[in-house]
Amino acid sequence: MKLLLKMENIQRYYETPAGIVKALDGIDIEIHEGERVILLGPSGSGKTTLLNCLSALDSPTNGEYIFLEQQVPREDSEKMTSFRRENIGYVFQFFNLLQDLTVLENILLIQELSGKKDVTRAKDLLKLVGLEAEVDRFPGEISGGQQQRVAIARSIAKRPTLLLGDELTGNLDTDTSQKVMTALVKACEQENITAVFVTHDEGLVQYATRVIRIDSGIIISDEKINS
Repeated sequence: MKLLLKMENIQRYYETPAGIVKALDGIDIEIHEGERVILLGPSGSGKTTLLNCLSALDSPTNGEYIFLEQQVPREDSEKMTSFRRENIGYVFQFFNLLQDLTVLENILLIQELSGKKDVTRAKDLLKLVGLEAEVDRFPGEISGGQQQRVAIARSIAKRPTLLLGDELTGNLDTDTSQKVMTALVKACEQENITAVFVTHDEGLVQYATRVIRIDSGIIISDEKINS
């Protein structure tokens, strides 16, 4: 598999009245195309900070981030924004769907913003996540699990290279979480998307090809999963 990204000695320190907090304290990681990586760790372990550095929503204090053999800009906010727009998809815990747009319109909007509006593809993505019958309904008219599947379809509509998620099943029950993750795996495989997700739910490991455990800002284990 081709190397997608590499992080070397990534540090993210915060100054607080109580002293310096080392959210990330020397992270080294390589992720290859097609992997589905789950970041596991307790609250405050640094996993969300790492996700934010991967997405270029946050800049590391020190270290190097190489994405498709190009260095990701650390201090240039405009270039970081361009990097996110061109490469990153994000699935949030709280769906973040626009309530006054239909399911289909939510996806078309993202396509339009990225210059890739395609009604046929939008409908195909909804079919991919099992929601072809809900295209004309509004988010408030469908369940939380269905809304999260819309959010997944929306996130991959612009063809991201890397899909990130932060506790994306955190508000869902176990059965619904399994449906969402099954739809997610199917979408990533069909669209050839690499994925990295933060969770504290050990039950989601079955959907990963690799599990990285983080604690106190460092990687404590990195394990490939047979899937």
